[in-house]
Amino acid sequence: MAATASTGRVRIGVSGWKYARWRGDFYPTGLVQRRELQYIGERFPTVELNGSFYSLQRPESYRRWRADVPTDFVFAVKGSRYVTHMLRLRDVEQALANFFASGVLSLGRQLGPILWQLPERQHFDAELIEAFLRALPSTTAEAAALAVRHDERLEGRAWLEIESDAPLTYALEPRSASFADPEALHLLRTHGTALVVADTAGKWPRFDALTSDDIVYIRLHGAQMLYHSGYTPAELDEWARLIAAWADGSGASDARPRDVYVYFDNDARGHAPHDAEGLQERVRPLLGS
Repeated sequence: MAATASTGRVRIGVSGWKYARWRGDFYPTGLVQRRELQYIGERFPTVELNGSFYSLQRPESYRRWRADVPTDFVFAVKGSRYVTHMLRLRDVEQALANFFASGVLSLGRQLGPILWQLPERQHFDAELIEAFLRALPSTTAEAAALAVRHDERLEGRAWLEIESDAPLTYALEPRSASFADPEALHLLRTHGTALVVADTAGKWPRFDALTSDDIVYIRLHGAQMLYHSGYTPAELDEWARLIAAWADGSGASDARPRDVYVYFDNDARGHAPHDAEGLQERVRPLLGS
């Protein structure tokens, strides 16, 4: 949904696309797996890459994914769990260099927000969070300079080029209630990092504070059963109203319009793409598009 002079752009999609449960349901029977992302790109303006969370991907994969979708399609990229869950955000420079050298920058203009999901055991530590946010490159040129310092694991397979120098956008998804601390919100605002609005069937806290001037990042994991339940028409109606208000600024205390990224992650029973389509249909008339 395109932005107007008075609204941000709303992009609604799914988290990942390689799910057996979707085949013969959302994906037509007989659609070959190599065309699944192309099918996604025909129906949604964005997708959240989640394979990058589990392992370093390769530049040729990012290039292939980019070639499969329209030129205005945007990829959100989930940051490495090695950084968030294993290093626990400490001494991350080498790991960040490897992440940015792995091919992320080959997405060029189609690189959207980079998501960092924290484990539930990661409580708010002001010194640690500030150091991590400071370590993140703020532009693609800074990311490329960092990527040059990759280690031997990426020798011969690193991507160190950029098409142009552009700002990088980040979102943080904590799963500890300690991040409701006003100091946490202040740090995120200072570094322009979006605090993820996550619906997790009540398993983890939901944060609604807008900490980025530019974007709102929403992850919908399921309202009643984590990863499994679909969204009812009434629940989709409510999310549509919230998203439209954040996009046009009427739902923000500063009245600032923001771009909104929404990803459905309730994929276990195949609800995610259908819910994403349902939400798109509801948001369009609210934004006059």
